[in-house]
Amino acid sequence: MELIRKRVVLHFPGFEPLDGRAQRARYERSAKQSAAAWNYAVETGDAETSDYPLRFTVHANAPAWQTENTIHIFDHDELVQSLRNKPLARRMADGFAAAARIIADGAMTGYFRHAWRFGLFFIFPFLLMMLGMLLTAAIALLPVGAGFAAWHLVWSLPLAGIFFAFVFLPFTERFHTLHLFADWEMAVGLGHMNRPQFQDFLERCALAARAALAEEADEYVISSHSMGSSVAAHVLGMLLEREPGLLHGKRVVFASLGSAVLQCALLKSATLLRSRVGAIARNPAVFWLDVQCLTDAIHFYKVPVVAVSGHADAPQAKMLFIRVKQMLTPEHYKKIKLDFLRVHRQYVLGPDLQASFDFTLLTSGPLAGTVMADGALKSGLAEIS
Repeated sequence: MELIRKRVVLHFPGFEPLDGRAQRARYERSAKQSAAAWNYAVETGDAETSDYPLRFTVHANAPAWQTENTIHIFDHDELVQSLRNKPLARRMADGFAAAARIIADGAMTGYFRHAWRFGLFFIFPFLLMMLGMLLTAAIALLPVGAGFAAWHLVWSLPLAGIFFAFVFLPFTERFHTLHLFADWEMAVGLGHMNRPQFQDFLERCALAARAALAEEADEYVISSHSMGSSVAAHVLGMLLEREPGLLHGKRVVFASLGSAVLQCALLKSATLLRSRVGAIARNPAVFWLDVQCLTDAIHFYKVPVVAVSGHADAPQAKMLFIRVKQMLTPEHYKKIKLDFLRVHRQYVLGPDLQASFDFTLLTSGPLAGTVMADGALKSGLAEIS
């Protein structure tokens, strides 16, 4: 079995308010957990530069193997912050406007057709916010409904405002409601591709990704989580559009983890993204690994992303089905299983136990990504130990 000794990783995180340094810190914590579970040593280096994307090295080794890995973090925190750091009324209005565009563009119908749980994930924050607004309006108009004199609005209107600001909104934070409003706004932006801010960001990512792919390595892993998969598809697709032979002679694994590419690609207007999905799938140097999990509602479980994006005749992504329950201790899993966003993050977090998938070993281990895709992580490591 051929071992990977030097690897370059381009990682595109999901939609979280975490910059590159916070993502590096998460990687370091997860790597330590992975090393403890699999009994190997790992050392995560400091950030090498303040430029974008943040870059650091990871050295991993066991008696029978060692790897040197360069990790580039292509976070989109600047977009996350721009969508979140707005007045409350603007955040709510923009979120509902994004929902309306998704419905009008046919994406919601696609969500329920291909992955009904994802459809529920889409409508949940908007229904919850509408319920809160209705309750607030009911409190405000309580005197009118009760037949009281109009002057009673003097106390009902402030009471309604207090309820909304200090009771309802804190309650919605348990479900990250306003954060999800911003998430759907970004989905529309990546689908329509009509915002200069998004176009400029992707161009900057493409330039940095081109430089990273020019580094020498045995394997190149382009890993992406959740919304980051749409960003990664845009960036890699842009490069392949401009340089079809860019990856010639390279071993490239495009790993989409809990992918939400179809969150954007199912918009009728997302023709550019769907075209880039096809360019990636048809490139002979790229092995597309799509990691999915039954208990994760925030992705398209068992849905062939390439075919649904309009490329049924292209090579399809290899699906790897994992179980979060098998990666964590029973106590740990019980603690997180009802938090759908926490379960969704487990793809890129450290395990308690050895399982068929491990993000740190995908990006810093001795086995090629194709080995993990075949579900042979345990047997492969046992073979070389």
